[in-house]
Amino acid sequence: MTHLTRRAAMAAATVAAWGAGGALAQGATRLNVVAFAGASNLVIWAGQAQGHFARHGVEVALELTPNSRAMATDLYAGRYDLALTSVDNIVAYNEGQGEARLPGPSDFAAFFGVDDGMLSVMAAADVADLAALRGRAVSVDAMTTGFAFVLREVLGQAGLAGQVEWVAVGGGAQRLAALLEGRQAATLLNTPLDLAAEARGFRRLARGRDAVGAYQGIVAAARRGTLAAKREALVGFTRGFRDSLVWLDANRAAAAAILTARANMPPPVAARAATALLDAERGIFRDLRIDEAGLRTVLRLRSKYAEPQRELTDIARYSDPSIRAAALG
Repeated sequence: MTHLTRRAAMAAATVAAWGAGGALAQGATRLNVVAFAGASNLVIWAGQAQGHFARHGVEVALELTPNSRAMATDLYAGRYDLALTSVDNIVAYNEGQGEARLPGPSDFAAFFGVDDGMLSVMAAADVADLAALRGRAVSVDAMTTGFAFVLREVLGQAGLAGQVEWVAVGGGAQRLAALLEGRQAATLLNTPLDLAAEARGFRRLARGRDAVGAYQGIVAAARRGTLAAKREALVGFTRGFRDSLVWLDANRAAAAAILTARANMPPPVAARAATALLDAERGIFRDLRIDEAGLRTVLRLRSKYAEPQRELTDIARYSDPSIRAAALG
């Protein structure tokens, strides 16, 4: 058996043994987690399979949401204990700028960071550059939340402000499907969805980080009441997430196999996705930080584009660093 064959066999065994390594610790606290298609799911899938969350007294039940409106409504209602979502969604709802009408004031807070969004503008093969999007349809999750303002900034810098047709489609998986079906000419996708589009012949026109600089993308967030009531479990979740990330970094072939099994990605694309997600500089944050400079960029873009318009500067309003400090300190 060759070295590559042995690695493939070990990776396959990891996926085949799903659940065997994830036996729950007795008396584990269940956390209901909602997320979008993206980087954080790889970490959770691996953590469930390898028992990283269970070792810290947590049972993680993961569901995917179709869009940010459903995410905010369900998180507020207590259907989920925490969300893996863009920090811009947290800011939007705390500022009363979200698209869903909540029954009362939002009290969402981020407690650790995952990535900078890993965002790219992906377009149909016949779109040569950003200028070619003039007069064509581009999609976002929702017009006032998520990563919509990153795409508006990218297009604005290209001289396309007011020159495209905006369509609200839903989360990344929904936008990828719409792009593949030809319903829009372009959209903003995160990794690994951008790689799935690229593998189908779609074109990368721009990277979000090149246009906006430092940016805080996905975070783990909960209602402040949940942060207090389930503090011990959330500390355990943070530790399990960190341990799962460490394991993935040391088991790249297994990481790719998980993406193939759970995200239905062809093995070559899954391998590229695992490499991108686990890149020490541009991938998932090893220290789970909430990047202050990145959060300031989120506030700057929201101050520029959101309605009702207001100047946002206080980054402390949207996060609670104590969970991460207790877990990793």
